[in-house]
Amino acid sequence: MREITVAATQMACGPDADHNVEQAVALVRQAHAAGARLILLQELFETQYFCQEQHPRHFALAHEAATSPLLARLQALARELSVVLPVSFFERAGQAYFNSLQMIDADGRALGIYRKSHIPQGPGYEEKFYFSPGDTGFKVWDTALGRVGVAICWDQWFPEAARAMVLKGAEVLCYPSAIGSEPTAPEVHSRDHWQRTMQGHAAANMVPVVACNRIGVERFGASEITFYGGSFITDETGAILAQASSDRREIITARFDLSALRERRAGWGLFRDRRPELYGDLSRY
Repeated sequence: MREITVAATQMACGPDADHNVEQAVALVRQAHAAGARLILLQELFETQYFCQEQHPRHFALAHEAATSPLLARLQALARELSVVLPVSFFERAGQAYFNSLQMIDADGRALGIYRKSHIPQGPGYEEKFYFSPGDTGFKVWDTALGRVGVAICWDQWFPEAARAMVLKGAEVLCYPSAIGSEPTAPEVHSRDHWQRTMQGHAAANMVPVVACNRIGVERFGASEITFYGGSFITDETGAILAQASSDRREIITARFDLSALRERRAGWGLFRDRRPELYGDLSRY
C-alpha cells in the first residue's frame, strides 16, 4: 500500500508579485494541514496573466531557474513541510524564454524542469510572443511520493502528452492552468470542455488527474479575462472526486492508494493490448 493525499489550489493573482507568492505559500500550508503531500499550484501564479497582451516589458518578469527567488522560496517551503511541489514559473534560459515548471521534491531538491510543449496563440492568450516551444519532452519524476507527470495548461488538450507521461511511468498527472473567458467571444465558456478533456486522460490511462486554475478578473489594455477556477481531482476512471468553485480561493484534496491503482491498470489490460505498430499515422499527419 502506497497512499498519497494530493491537493489542487486556486487563487486570484494581482499586480503585486510578493503578495501572490505569499498567497501561494499560505495555500500550500493550508493543504499540508489538510494532509496533502503533493500540492499543485496554478500556472504562472507569481504574476497576473500578462499574456493577454504583447509587450516586451513583460520579459523582465522572467528568471533563470538557478537564481529565481520564487523557486528558492518554494524549495525551502517544500523542505520545511516535506511536500512535493510542482512550481510553474516564467523561465529565462540564455536568449530563450519558456513557460516552465520545476519539480521540487519533499526534501527541497529540484528534480528538474519541464518546458511547456504546446504554446497557444489567440486573442487574450498570446503566448507565442513570449514563450519558445518546450525542448524538454514530456517529463515524469520519481518523487518521495511516487512517479508524477506534469504538463502545463494548453498541453492538457493533447491526449498524446498524457499517454506519453503514463508510458514513462506516471502514477498521477498534474495540470497547472490559466484559462477563462475569451476576450473576443464572451459567449464561449470552455470550462466543461476543459474538464471533460482531462477526465478522458484519466479514464484512458487509468491514472488520477489533478488540475488547478486561477480565479478572478484580470485586465491588460483592452483585453479582459474572467478566470473560471473549477480546479478538480479525478480518480482513475475520470470520475470527479473533488471540485473547486468558480470564484473562491480554496484547496481541494483526494487520497489514493498508488499500489492498488497500479494493480487495476495492469488488470484492465489497456497497456497490454496497445498496438504501437499501428499508430504511425500519429506522427505522419
